[in-house]
Amino acid sequence: MIQSKSTIEMTKVHNFSAGPGILPAEVLQQAAEACINFDNLNLSLLEISHRSKNFEAVIAEARALVKELLGVKDGYEVLFLGGGASLQFAMVPYNLLRTEGTAGYVNTGVWASKAIKEAKIIGNTQVIASSEDKKFTYIPKNYEIPANLDYLHITSNNTIYGTQMKSFPKTSVPLVCDMSSDIFSRKVNGNDFALIYAGAQKNMGPAGTTMVAVREDCLGKTGRKMLSMLDYQVQIKGGSMYNTPPVFPIYVSLLTLKWLKKNGGIEWIEKVNQQKAATLYNEIDRNSMFIGTTAKEDRSNMNVTFVMHKPELEPEFDKLAKEVNLSGIRGHRDVGGYRASLYNALPLESVNALVEVMQAFEKKFA
Repeated sequence: MIQSKSTIEMTKVHNFSAGPGILPAEVLQQAAEACINFDNLNLSLLEISHRSKNFEAVIAEARALVKELLGVKDGYEVLFLGGGASLQFAMVPYNLLRTEGTAGYVNTGVWASKAIKEAKIIGNTQVIASSEDKKFTYIPKNYEIPANLDYLHITSNNTIYGTQMKSFPKTSVPLVCDMSSDIFSRKVNGNDFALIYAGAQKNMGPAGTTMVAVREDCLGKTGRKMLSMLDYQVQIKGGSMYNTPPVFPIYVSLLTLKWLKKNGGIEWIEKVNQQKAATLYNEIDRNSMFIGTTAKEDRSNMNVTFVMHKPELEPEFDKLAKEVNLSGIRGHRDVGGYRASLYNALPLESVNALVEVMQAFEKKFA
């Protein structure tokens, strides 16, 4: 028997997971209901045809909301694809890098490095700037961008190392951005980019779909014969349904976008995210037991990374965190320490709970 919302008792958990990340409670409830009875069809969302008018309306609305929230003009198409952002590491150069051309990349972390690896398989790829020399703890600046590039690829936010681009390169070269971990978290001018892609599982929905917003005039120029499944033009023509799309993740992404718009859109969530980040960074800088790991001017508002002055006390801090149901704050295995992901759906209440634990820890062990 399915219990109603009012009969389910759940312990409050403060979810700082780096991804898949937290989703709004009302979105989870709506998604759960759609799994039983979608659109009053007395059928589950999971079993209806993706060619039905009901689902075609879902994907059309989701694509329109992406365009609205990114503020892009005519000439952009939005896709919802499978394969995660990792597939886009290959699809971007496959669709944009000419057989005799050159792609430029800025290396700011693990995911940028993986994108570079895939691009090198497709064609000539040049790393024009990198922060690897200091273990990706800062964002490169003031680098020269060759004018002959087919495109420049950047990663706006780095989940593992906790850095974020506060501004984007000004260039006449087509700009491509992996926004997987900060999409729709702050105001950006979508028209500054030739292509934006983002895995849904941070700020937009569950794992299983990836959003691509691409300017159509950038496509069809590579000089290579394209595989249909990897061809943006084929996917655009098919309305993201050249093959059966990831129906459930797309629907939950739509619900999340509607939640964002209903509450005030990008302007609203940017202020909320700034407040959450400032609250936590202020405590890290004040607290004698912790230290931030990235350059202050490049600190991410989405993924806050920090370590202890006395790492041997980590088990004690973990114990305190567990007592108040803080979840997902351990750092990535490549960095260690702690990482608190402050995605859109995470309430300020959860950040305050983490700050209170940090203060209690300092009081006990300093």
